[in-house]
Amino acid sequence: MNLRLKVTGRRPDGYHELVSLMVPIDLCDLLEFQVIPEKVELVWQGLPVPDDEHNLVRRAARAFFAGSGVKGGISVRVTKNIPVAAGMGGGSSDAAATLFSLNRLWSRPLPLETLRELALRLGADVPFFLEPRPCIARGVGEMLEPVERWQDLWYLIVTPRFQVSTAWVYGNLRLGLTSNEYDRIKDQLRKESLVISQFLENDLESVTSAKFPILDRIKKTLLDAGAEGALMTGSGPSVFGVFGSRKQAEQAREKILPHDFGKVFLAANWKEQIIEH
Repeated sequence: MNLRLKVTGRRPDGYHELVSLMVPIDLCDLLEFQVIPEKVELVWQGLPVPDDEHNLVRRAARAFFAGSGVKGGISVRVTKNIPVAAGMGGGSSDAAATLFSLNRLWSRPLPLETLRELALRLGADVPFFLEPRPCIARGVGEMLEPVERWQDLWYLIVTPRFQVSTAWVYGNLRLGLTSNEYDRIKDQLRKESLVISQFLENDLESVTSAKFPILDRIKKTLLDAGAEGALMTGSGPSVFGVFGSRKQAEQAREKILPHDFGKVFLAANWKEQIIEH
């Protein structure tokens, strides 16, 4: 998730440069891999997802086989828990998991640096999920600097019943560009006590919330329910509240659910879990 996202420039190719504080959480899709003859096969269950040649799991698998020279195929069963086009990087995290897992299955024919290059070709957010940990992201999101000190937090995430196109949001962004943002984040992280509410800011939020005012209502409801801060993540429409404990987050969830804003998720900071059979 983006706990802070500031747009700092625009490249000649049209891509926006940014500085972002990114934190992985334990709301995850489940990917199960089985080696098969030379083809890529996907089986989906859970939340709906587009399954065509642009699907990031398919593209990641093809990128691995092409980049490694491995002659083989893979069947991937995806249990989709993260909503599509919700601003939470579900597709990017699935692509990174596919690259990482296939490389392990075939005894690591590709070094990490090559995996990073393949990940970046798939999408700006994909490299972050190869090594998920709190990071400051720069460039288009591919320059990652780990944050060594990050406190345990809980997140209550509300995803409304509509999707948002990232391209549309950036295409309608009309904000003045931010300067010295990297130094501001570093200064905040050096403080002995981190105040989460001072980090929370997203330049894309004004674009998405102008079209979908319900996002402002969700933020206010999260704050009224006791969140230390609330923010839209990525290009939206998911909005999260930050809490210092699971109990506080669970109590807030009971207050949020009756509003029927959409899907509600409870998550904590992500810790690596790889299950091998």
